Amino acid sequence: MCRRNEDFARTVLLLGQLALYAHTVGADAGFIAAVGPSLAASLPEPPPGTFPPGYDPNGGPDYPGEKS
Repeated sequence: MCRRNEDFARTVLLLGQLALYAHTVGADAGFIAAVGPSLAASLPEPPPGTFPPGYDPNGGPDYPGEKS
């Protein structure tokens, strides 16, 4: 596996583990609030083939309260 794929997979795995931790009794909310956004922001570009050709992550519907 190339380094780029490994980085992406490792970061996604860590986000999943953090999500599981967030649902445990006594989870540290401050830790989750600090680490979650940091992990999400550190996601590298997804490996080629992760999304179909022409996929636009910003092409979805408007959310309530957003202007068109």
